[in-house]
Order: sequence, then structure tokens, then C-alpha cells
Amino acid sequence: MSMLYTANGTSLAAGGSPSFELVNTAAGVASMADELLDLPISPPSIYVDLEGEYLSRMGTVSILQIYASSKKHTYIVDVRLLGAQAFQTNGAKGVSLRHILESPAIPKVFFDVRNDSDALYSHFRVDLDGVHDLQLMELATRSFNRRTVAGLGKCIEKDALLSSADLAVFKQTKEQGIRLFDPNLGGSYAVFNQRPLSQAILDYCVQDVEYLPRLWNIYNSKMSAVWRQRVLQEGKERVRSSQSPIYNGKGRHMALAPTQWAAY
Repeated sequence: MSMLYTANGTSLAAGGSPSFELVNTAAGVASMADELLDLPISPPSIYVDLEGEYLSRMGTVSILQIYASSKKHTYIVDVRLLGAQAFQTNGAKGVSLRHILESPAIPKVFFDVRNDSDALYSHFRVDLDGVHDLQLMELATRSFNRRTVAGLGKCIEKDALLSSADLAVFKQTKEQGIRLFDPNLGGSYAVFNQRPLSQAILDYCVQDVEYLPRLWNIYNSKMSAVWRQRVLQEGKERVRSSQSPIYNGKGRHMALAPTQWAAY
């Protein structure tokens, strides 16, 4: 069984601290798929993000992070090493990660699914379904200014209701990771392809998903049934559009809200 670690790299002691494990073998993928299949679906238990070198159809998929909220546990899947095995390997229950990601009956929560979907579909033909897009959920809770969408960092700082200490750790971890991969700050996205992954990148990857359940609960509690349906439908549309041959995941248009939402 894989060694479990806390987000600062120490071995996990007894208790309820969030933990993570690196999944970099076919056996690890199979075990993970079985564990994910057993998670509760209401509220969603699976929270997903991806990292890569210019993550898109034109770039690479290096890492896939899955936070299992009911277990307080993050799987860091080494897609660069595993390739298609990460999605095609069946567990003992006959189910693969592809099946879980494509199942409409298993909710998966992303923050802005578009480029993640583009990369998954283009490189591995993973056709996402059952998507809850937190970026759309945040937009749906606003009573005004539904013309542009917000970024994840802003949503966590504004809405996650973190303590001062937790917020300081969040900002520090985020800044340390960004300095390593942002070319504008002297970094390089190639850092996601370096092995072993640095502790700063591991911490960044874990943090990117572990606060998503908090946001889901907050935004979901504020949405009406009508808005929940709009969010799910627009999430499907985002996946569909990301698979288009003419999809472009870079540019100012990515900050625009769904056209019709400003009128609601």
C-alpha cells in the first residue's frame, strides 16, 4: 500500500489531518479506482484538478489531483509517467478512472472545467460527464454583475471563510508554487514534468483541490433549484465546447460569463 503523507511531506499520524499519496503505478491506479467508486455521491465526494505544461490540446497533462472529501485524502496521479494507464486500468470491481470521470451518475467537481476537459479529451479521449463547475456555481450565487467569472484564488480568499492563519498558509503555498511555474515570474511549466516532484509543487497541487468542497457547500447552499439546473447544463456545454476543433482556451473571452446569464 502507498505511504500516506500530510501536505507538508511528513508521514501521516493517527488523526483526521488531510493526507495525500502519489499514484504512479498501475496497481495504485486500480486501488484508487476501487476506493473512488465507493465514495458517497451526495454531496459530491470527488474534486478534480489537472496540471501540465501549457495544459491543453497543445500542451501536456502531467498531474491529475483528486481530493476525496469524505476521506480527507488527495490522490496525486502521475499522468506523465502512467500515460493512458492512468485512465484505462481497471480495479478489482472492473471500473477504471475513465469510467468514473465519464459517468453521469458520479458527480465530479472542477473549478473551470474547460481547459481540463480540453486536455483530457484531446490526449486521452476522456469525455467528462457529471461535472459540477464551481466557477459557474459562484457566478450563479451573485445578485449582480454576472458578466465575468472569478478565479479560484479570489473565490477561496473571498468565500471559503478561512481563518487568518489558514488564509496566510494558503497564500504562501500558492505563491511558492506560482513562482516555480509562472514564466512571468521566472518559472517554467516544465516543473510539473520534473521527477521527483518538489515539495512546493506537491503542496500546491494538494491545496488546489482540498478547499473545493468548502466552496461547493457554500455556493450550493445559496443556489435555487433553477440555478442548480442552469449550472449543470452550462457545465455540459463547457465540456462540449472544449472538445470542438476550434476551441481556444487562452484569451480574454475565457473571463466572460455565459452570454445569457447576464440577463437573469
